[in-house]
Amino acid sequence: MRKVKEVLRLRFELGLGQRQIARSCGMGLGTVHEYLERAVAAGIGWPLPEGLGEEELEAKLFGNQPVQAAAVRQRSQPDWNTIHQQLQQHRHLTLQLVWEEYRHANPEGYRYSWFCERYQHWRRHLDVVLRQEHKAGEKMFVDWAGATIPVYDSTTGQAWPASLFVSVLGASSYTYAEATRDQQLEAWIQAHIHALEFFGGVPILVVPDNTKTAVTRACRYDPDLNPTYQEFAVHYGMGVGPHVRTSHGIRPRPKAACKYANAGSWQRCETGSSSACRNSIRRSASCWCD
Repeated sequence: MRKVKEVLRLRFELGLGQRQIARSCGMGLGTVHEYLERAVAAGIGWPLPEGLGEEELEAKLFGNQPVQAAAVRQRSQPDWNTIHQQLQQHRHLTLQLVWEEYRHANPEGYRYSWFCERYQHWRRHLDVVLRQEHKAGEKMFVDWAGATIPVYDSTTGQAWPASLFVSVLGASSYTYAEATRDQQLEAWIQAHIHALEFFGGVPILVVPDNTKTAVTRACRYDPDLNPTYQEFAVHYGMGVGPHVRTSHGIRPRPKAACKYANAGSWQRCETGSSSACRNSIRRSASCWCD
């Protein structure tokens, strides 16, 4: 026997949420939601009309009612992605206010408890990322862009595969990019010097990826830095903190700005749309030819 009456009593008399009703009645959350949806579609409220037995109640709710089923399917679905972005952007915005706007635009839409439950269910499927706050002048993220850029000698026509060094300040995402002859240590150090001159200062910490130019042995707890790179950092009065992986093999994402800058800088240099990149490549090519 279905526990329709108990579901309706707990909902409308005691004001319990659907999840609490499901635990109390020992049934699934979807079943509770279905009972309540059918009750609304059938116009059944609480308390029940006198003389309405269990069989008559079930006949009203579970009889052949295609119009009612269609009404349930046609309810407007909220745009959870937009709602999530709004909640992230506005610190004083709450689900209650969002739901009120939703019901104002969709009078036949979901009620508040179901609205909240569906949002939480949607949010559980999001990729969990730890947001890190960076202080001004604290960190400078450095990396090589993935692909090389062909630079052609104006005299011989020979192509040189230029590597792209990218440096990004953590707090402002202020970016410096430079084309280098290769990815050797000398080019790595020289590009760092140019980046510091460009930014006009020295950060507290430089955060490179586990590139072999900077890290000779990658380790979660105690990575080995290249001795020359370590001496360079000491000379400029800054520290070096390479990226590490967690115990589950997952790398944190504090360097998203650097990855984004890598892609953007590489595309600008490849298409020749950035005068800074073109000048950098010209200077690099001039040094190589000399």
